[in-house]
Amino acid sequence: MNVKEQSTGERSGVSPPVDGTANSFGATGGLTPPRSPGSSIKRWFAERLPITGVQLEELTNEPVPAHLRHWWFCLGGTPAYLFVVQIVTGILLAFYYQPSPQTAYQSIDTITNQVAFGWYIRGMHKWAATLMIAAIILHQMRVYFTGAYRQPREINWMVGMCLLLCTLIVGFTGYSLVFEQLSFWGATVAANICDTVPYFGVFAKRMLLAGDSYNDNTLSRFFILHAAVLPGLMILLIGIHVAILRLQGVSELRFENEPADAPKHFDFFPDHFYTELIIGLTLMILLSVLATVLPVTLGPKADPLTTPEVIKPEWWFYVSFRWLKLFSGTFAVLSSGFIVFVMFVWPFIDGWIRKRTRFSEASVWIGIVGVFLLVGLTVWEAIVEH
Repeated sequence: MNVKEQSTGERSGVSPPVDGTANSFGATGGLTPPRSPGSSIKRWFAERLPITGVQLEELTNEPVPAHLRHWWFCLGGTPAYLFVVQIVTGILLAFYYQPSPQTAYQSIDTITNQVAFGWYIRGMHKWAATLMIAAIILHQMRVYFTGAYRQPREINWMVGMCLLLCTLIVGFTGYSLVFEQLSFWGATVAANICDTVPYFGVFAKRMLLAGDSYNDNTLSRFFILHAAVLPGLMILLIGIHVAILRLQGVSELRFENEPADAPKHFDFFPDHFYTELIIGLTLMILLSVLATVLPVTLGPKADPLTTPEVIKPEWWFYVSFRWLKLFSGTFAVLSSGFIVFVMFVWPFIDGWIRKRTRFSEASVWIGIVGVFLLVGLTVWEAIVEH
């Protein structure tokens, strides 16, 4: 009896696909291996974020100028590390801090002496603020003396100046939140200084103190500025700063003793990434050592009825404080504002000097004089009692 043999598909009751696709069966009728969960996750992300590894490498691994192999040219990233440390530690401190004259000092005492590792978190926060201000000042000096603010980088210089001022104000408001005797009277003196500014000085004082004088709403005003308004503004400015830097590229520097055939660039990853990583780890070790060896203390509670014999601000305001002592109130305030304005528009002033005069490097000598005044006034205020 002639009976045709049935195919495997017919014997199993499954018809072979007619469109040539294998589906779950191979060409010979075998099953394809199941996809791993990892490949499924990878495919899910690839469908929603259509970017390949090569594209990601091109986006992040851009050439970096050779002078950035030296760590002292990487000071621009240092404040960013310290800013992140301040955000993290600030959030932890905010769980316990209570911004009112009746509870602020006691809450700081609780953080320092009762909360587990509260003294360490507070020390990290304080020392990160100190090092961040120092790093921004040094970064601005480096940019200034290397001429990295010149055309076409004038806008980024002004953005950097805004970041410097925001950082100083953040330091001031944070110092005032402790509600110590010195911080209370320091805030009072700062408000009185604002009052000497013509036209809008009274308005600035009222905005700072939430009234005509220090009151129950002043600390909450400082807290909102310190923990929300200024950090948000700084994040926006940092984003603009980095975006402009990516658009224009890093200004390239060459050294006199550098060989002519030396490479002018190197890859961001892994070379520069490792440099930044080492700097970040070094900063964390340094902050831990400072917070442990030189812990932040707590002075006497603020007393509005007792003026201390010596009122000292934080070190980054020593220059302004000494300047105010040397000259009358209105002149000192207006001249300080004029100096800050000149610093903002210095790229344009320098461009005019270089174009219209023969003093092409006048900025270097002006900068040297400025640094001597900055250091001199700071040391002067630090060593005197009043």
